[in-house]
Amino acid sequence: MRQNIIQFVNNNKQYPIITGVASGLYPMLYYYNANFTYVNSVSQFLFCLLLFLIIPIVGFYAITKVIARIKGLSKVAKFTLPILNLCWFSLLMLVSSYGIKRRTLLLLVLVIATVIAIILYKHYKKIVVLQCLMAVTVLVTLLPKVLDYATVSNEWIEQTDAIETATFKTKPNVYMIQVDGYANRVELSKPPYNFDNSTFEKTLEHKGFKWYSNYRSNYYSTLSSNTSLFGMKHHYHLEPSKPYQELINSREIIVGENPVISVFKKNNYKTHLLLEKPYFLVNRPKTAYDYCNISLDDLDYLGRGFEIKKDLESELNRLLKTNNASGNFYFIQKLLPSHITNSTDASKAKESERTLYLKRLEEANVWLTELIANIEAKDDNALIVVSADHGGFVGFDSTNESTVKQDTEALVKTIFTATLAIKWNGETPKFDDAFKTPVNFFRILFAHLSENETYLEHLQDDKSYIIISKGAPFGVYECLDENGNAVFNPLPNN
Repeated sequence: MRQNIIQFVNNNKQYPIITGVASGLYPMLYYYNANFTYVNSVSQFLFCLLLFLIIPIVGFYAITKVIARIKGLSKVAKFTLPILNLCWFSLLMLVSSYGIKRRTLLLLVLVIATVIAIILYKHYKKIVVLQCLMAVTVLVTLLPKVLDYATVSNEWIEQTDAIETATFKTKPNVYMIQVDGYANRVELSKPPYNFDNSTFEKTLEHKGFKWYSNYRSNYYSTLSSNTSLFGMKHHYHLEPSKPYQELINSREIIVGENPVISVFKKNNYKTHLLLEKPYFLVNRPKTAYDYCNISLDDLDYLGRGFEIKKDLESELNRLLKTNNASGNFYFIQKLLPSHITNSTDASKAKESERTLYLKRLEEANVWLTELIANIEAKDDNALIVVSADHGGFVGFDSTNESTVKQDTEALVKTIFTATLAIKWNGETPKFDDAFKTPVNFFRILFAHLSENETYLEHLQDDKSYIIISKGAPFGVYECLDENGNAVFNPLPNN
């Protein structure tokens, strides 16, 4: 191999195809390695093949052939492949890291790449070799992810009883409104939140809502929490020893065929997925809902799931005009109040982050009040749920700190605290004290709607789990026990 590389570098031949491959292969593998769960669909892979490899291969070959045949361009021909290689490589790396919106930076990078290519044109083959070696290096870390994705099993969501055959005795329209990162009323009133939310709480109480004050999430992120919510079982992060930023197949389970959607459909419900932003759809999973307000055709192939913002109120209004009969399930996700910043570098320090969070929480209160009033005005057969996926992480400088072992109970609880309020359209179930965490939410709801309490015999444990990366051996740990008390117990398979 060494001899082949030396021969490649030292001869006078042009290699437009190899140069084209080298310009795009590392950026493509780098992007996949850093964002695998965002781009693991077949259509995105084909798009990336076109953008990262096919375009430079065909383009470089065609351009070099054209320039070689045009008299008067022989003096610049030697710069053609070096400029094409470095410019395309730089362009792809910039797009992979920041997207295409930073046009000024894009132009600046292309100018710098062109200048460097002209200066180093005699050494461009060495740059090509370096790019290929970089691609091999990142491939070593990417292949295990691809293998895990190809072999991952969803057997964990198989239910331990016959709940997927549950038959409802009553069929209200179920509105599940998920407000991202909204802390529960108990934790909001205490440090580190220290917020008086009583006005909003009383507003919902006057509307007939019941608050479940100590509700909390089982997991610390939107994807991990919602995966257990719709899977109705614990996933324990599946492969905690692997360096994933996200749970494998989480989006496919949340918006695809899952036990919750299966039960609703068996009972002839129409299912509606209303998303403010396409975060659940970014890797183009196959949706099992009858309707989704965001089309996959509207998504960027290299998007991050926040490029589109939908007006949930107007969309729900449109649906309510035709779907006011019984038998409708709506999952409505609003990205308010969200949580403190993810990045330590972007943090404005914990007190400022707290102030910003509480400002967004007040915005969420206004939005919820208006949305609920709208539902009540148009649907007298509504069972309305206001819930959250996790806490606001107030008390930290950034959410990154949550994966560090914590010794303060308040900081552990700020991660998992989650609001829950329900307006029952009839009698409150006598076993509603079982509402403690999302993993059991739908099992309890289905036990109520089917009037079959045997489903409660298979509840999952109401514990909260997190991946710890610092302060203890890497792995998944139980951080809150069945009673919501802070603990620190490693899972046996860590």
